[in-house]
Amino acid sequence: MIVTKIEKSFWVIGISYKNADFITRGKFSINTSKTLDLLYKAKSLKIENLLVLSTCNRTEIYGSVIDPGVLSKLLCEYTAGNEKILKNLGYFFKNKQAYNHLFKVGAGLDSQILGDFEIIGQIKKSFNLSKKANVKLNFLERLLNSVIQSSKRIKNETKISSGAASISYASVKYLLDNVSNISNKKILLFGSGKIGRNTCENLVKHTKNKNIFLINRTKEKAELIGSKLNIKVRQYKFLQEEIKSSDILIVATGSMKPTIEKQIIFNTKPIVILDLSIPNNVDLNVKDLKNVTLINIDELSQITDETLKKRKKYIPETLKIIEEIKGEFIEWESNRKFVPSIKAFKKRLLSEDNDQNLTPEMIQKIIGKYAIVIKENPKIANKSFIDQKNLLEIDLSNHE
Repeated sequence: MIVTKIEKSFWVIGISYKNADFITRGKFSINTSKTLDLLYKAKSLKIENLLVLSTCNRTEIYGSVIDPGVLSKLLCEYTAGNEKILKNLGYFFKNKQAYNHLFKVGAGLDSQILGDFEIIGQIKKSFNLSKKANVKLNFLERLLNSVIQSSKRIKNETKISSGAASISYASVKYLLDNVSNISNKKILLFGSGKIGRNTCENLVKHTKNKNIFLINRTKEKAELIGSKLNIKVRQYKFLQEEIKSSDILIVATGSMKPTIEKQIIFNTKPIVILDLSIPNNVDLNVKDLKNVTLINIDELSQITDETLKKRKKYIPETLKIIEEIKGEFIEWESNRKFVPSIKAFKKRLLSEDNDQNLTPEMIQKIIGKYAIVIKENPKIANKSFIDQKNLLEIDLSNHE
């Protein structure tokens, strides 16, 4: 009885802003601790080339499997999402479609804000988690190196990431466009992670406001930012009091649960709240309060300006670079299936014909010829060693 080996395929399964709102995406959001748990579970299932990417725009899981359902089950097991939502609103890409998707993600073409190059850093961070969990990553590492190479060339050779266009910039632009007399308003920023820090910098740069306050659970971290940007820092225990006296509250806490709820808001004057987090860190119940205007990350990402219009002109250049480097990767991928046969031929060559005193240069030349022929005629791999030599027209006694 002949048993046919079923080949694994490289899949990506994900959900993004294109079909899912920020509430739905929040259900699939996954933090570092849960990601590591998922990776260790995947390793125990012998899943290779596994990568979990969770950002404001998307949550995705990549891996080499026979059945993609294994990946969707894993993702839903370690998040608050479910397979029904994933099937209805998500995407399932296989092999070349998956490669193409990852190249576009790495180039910032698949982000809500076109040309977002923070994503490549997030991809690298995700890959480091996979390495930490000791997941087998040979194929994925080669693919990601190509994606990173593509991203670098795009950044250096095009202007698709030129100008200011990020979620932190979009939040400040929203305030400039919608809040009158912004320079005299009290602005409170809660959270001092990367988005919070970048938002502080944009507030200082663009609003000319001297009444900006920063609060973080860890005061020391906030004080580092405060001293650098010359903004005021308040202790976390005074959060409710500071909110009450603020005109604008920007939340960038990066928590898996809401950090702001209506129970702590007692404003008698209007307050604008910007939630820059996925999952949402401002409970939707704040909308019940008549003085509150709540703006979420999806609404902010829709803000377009001249910068984004200019970036769109560089999409063709970006795609050209992607196609070039992706083509090189696909060629490598198509050739790797011949490696076992080439290695087997070399082993036979060294063991059965060692009495011919072949030099390393001769061996390399013979192997090179075999590699060319097997790509043109893969069936040669199934022939005997003698037939293989005859097909190559190799005379080992007089090889030049």
